[in-house]
Amino acid sequence: MTDEKIEWRKEEAGFSLRKKPQILTIPAQNYFSIKGNGDPNLPDFQKRVQTLYPLSYTIRMSQKNDWNIPNFKLYTVYPLQGYWGIQPQYLDAPVMQKEHFTYTISIKQPDFVTDAIAAEALVRAKSKIDADLFDQVFFDHQPEQLVAQILHVGAFDDEPESFAKLEQFIDEAGYVRSEKEHTEIYMSDFRRVEEAQRKTILRVAIQKK
Repeated sequence: MTDEKIEWRKEEAGFSLRKKPQILTIPAQNYFSIKGNGDPNLPDFQKRVQTLYPLSYTIRMSQKNDWNIPNFKLYTVYPLQGYWGIQPQYLDAPVMQKEHFTYTISIKQPDFVTDAIAAEALVRAKSKIDADLFDQVFFDHQPEQLVAQILHVGAFDDEPESFAKLEQFIDEAGYVRSEKEHTEIYMSDFRRVEEAQRKTILRVAIQKK
């Protein structure tokens, strides 16, 4: 372990809480992830979320559990995020419903986490993960990506207003969305922050017109 700390809230632009929309290049990153379908308000979604935290904290607390990870740096566990789309059979539905959603929920891992370290974390955390979901968790490698993002403050059901601002910004900057899916990064602790004050980063992939 080195004395250097990962201060991702300060150092990584992708987690900026600035209210104005912005265009960023997100570097290649690694995540623990799990996929799912349906309404995120139902218990299955929360069960899937709970598969990711034991893995993330097993790595974060490794130095206290006799696991010497090469190049380990102290850090705060990264926030939960979701990559959201619509299940193919519902793409032509006249009205989109929450049960139509498909998603990949993830927690980013520091750069020192390799495939081998991720595999070891899965072994060490297995007893804390729902046995029915354990085989669905995977270590995900995402390539560099050009994105536009905006900070949304408030309820998830009010996100369309923020997305409208983001779409206008993208158009005026000379870009278009390169895919229909979007990413949400949950910067607030839902257990402690009331709905009206919750902060969520809304992010979409873009390309030049």
